[in-house]
Amino acid sequence: YPSSVLWNNYNIKGMTDEEYVWCIEQTIYWKDGQPLNMILDDGGDLTNMVHKKYPILLSGTGPNHHNLYKIMKNGELKIPAINVNDSVTKSKFDNLYGCNESLIDGIKQATDMMIAGKVAVVAGYGDVGKGCIQALRGFGARVIITPSMDPINALQAAMEGYEVTTMEEAFMEGNIFVTTTGCEDLLLGKHFEQMKDDSIVCNIGHFDCEIDMNWLNANSAKKINIKPQVDRYHMKSGRNIIVLAEGRLVNLGCAMGHLSFIMSNSFTNQVLAQIELWKNTSKYPLGLDEEVAAAHLDKLGVKLTKLSDKQAKYLGLNCEGPFKPDHYHY
Repeated sequence: YPSSVLWNNYNIKGMTDEEYVWCIEQTIYWKDGQPLNMILDDGGDLTNMVHKKYPILLSGTGPNHHNLYKIMKNGELKIPAINVNDSVTKSKFDNLYGCNESLIDGIKQATDMMIAGKVAVVAGYGDVGKGCIQALRGFGARVIITPSMDPINALQAAMEGYEVTTMEEAFMEGNIFVTTTGCEDLLLGKHFEQMKDDSIVCNIGHFDCEIDMNWLNANSAKKINIKPQVDRYHMKSGRNIIVLAEGRLVNLGCAMGHLSFIMSNSFTNQVLAQIELWKNTSKYPLGLDEEVAAAHLDKLGVKLTKLSDKQAKYLGLNCEGPFKPDHYHY
């Protein structure tokens, strides 16, 4: 691995937006004046900042997240990049199995609330949503799903036996609200005004744009901080709403995020992607996903059947993989 690839990492739990921007800027130049030569970016903010404020540095390489596609679609991407979030062993493991455990951890550490018997409204039925829904149902909640705009996700949820409807119909039934989509404006003032008393609202999808925190802060009669990352908003109607982690990621704000084993999948992906990107600028190869998965099997005591040469020839595959075409969706 190239010794010239160095890392700067700055963060403050509970930081303001201004502190967040300051932390990002600290990663761009080292104390000796040397600039970054590779970007490892979660969310795309560092990549956006370098493109807009430090374009002279854009001769290196960098993988990042959703914003990468926006930059590329607009013809503004000036460096080769790999979106590690698209790898199967990230999206289907970190998002699904990680959120399956860390959502409940965050809610319980923040509220000490019993979930059994409650009505949980989950916005979204992607990988994050599916993991959260499985956990909530496993703890005894009745789950209602509002799957945004995707008819395929809506059909999947219905065929799993869940009630599927719009937020406009679900918000008056819920005791717990979880946003999981990465899209903005899922929970708005019109929802807050009529939610049940002491409804719990949290987000595990992306940034705090999923929940209209500006409306809550401007229109509630009173805000009481119960403890760090737990706020109770007293509404003018007399009802209260409990917001976790200020609308940011509840599993990080109110708990410790995903467990180490599941993050090992994501971090192994990142390291392999960085090595691949440093050596060449092709897309993230499917075979690397299988390499990541195979590296974690022994820990779980999994024994994997190997293809014989005859079987591989019949299927038209290499014995060592990859075993699925690029267009296959796990």
